[in-house]
Amino acid sequence: MHGFGDGDFIRLRDEHGREWRGVAEISDTMVRFRFRDSDGNYVSGISDQDSGIVLRDEKGNTWRGFVD
Repeated sequence: MHGFGDGDFIRLRDEHGREWRGVAEISDTMVRFRFRDSDGNYVSGISDQDSGIVLRDEKGNTWRGFVD
């Protein structure tokens, strides 16, 4: 997945070309992400300073990466 953000709004595109729109909720030590696509599927995950980002969908598929 790759994409961009503006404030707490984020837009991603996955390896199949689907667009995911979501938000980032920032706390003291981590960021929680929530995304939905146009079909109602969702992906959520967390990120912290040490381990990058981990996203998981409702089927258990997982994406690991980093925020640049």
